[in-house]
Amino acid sequence: MNSDKHWYALYVRSRSEKKVLMQLDDMGVEAFLPLITRIKQWSDRKKKVEEPLFKSYIFVHSTPKDHYPILNAYGVVKFVTFEHKPVVVPDNQIIAIKRYIDDFEEGESSLKNTELKEGQIVRITAGPMMGLIGKLHSVKDKKRLTVYIEAVGQYISVSIPRTKIEPITEKAVEK
Repeated sequence: MNSDKHWYALYVRSRSEKKVLMQLDDMGVEAFLPLITRIKQWSDRKKKVEEPLFKSYIFVHSTPKDHYPILNAYGVVKFVTFEHKPVVVPDNQIIAIKRYIDDFEEGESSLKNTELKEGQIVRITAGPMMGLIGKLHSVKDKKRLTVYIEAVGQYISVSIPRTKIEPITEKAVEK
């Protein structure tokens, strides 16, 4: 029976992710809101704040027959679609996001200087994001790996040790 359940990305109203998550939970819908804890600096204090990894997005594990009630939850705008059909988010991407959330540490060490070039396509070879493909770029004086999560269409910027990535060719990406 669960074989027809898939993960889908929902686009929700700005700053209503947690409220929509509670509604979906009340409806009995399995939902996932990736939250990370960041340290926010105000003029007079610092505070740890839990915020969505992807602003305005929630993932739901459902069947197509459940989509209509989900869309009627207050704050839900639409399913992320391609050619007017909700896009299935592969299980491995959800697992990778969950691992990233579990392993997230703001301000992790940056990459060492290597033969890698900005804009080069790389694959993560170890750690919680293993197997995902991204693009290397520079941020200030640090090199970071940018991982593109296709179904949501947003980038996650992660610091990762040089020993945990390998350059790959465009042909390897297509496989």
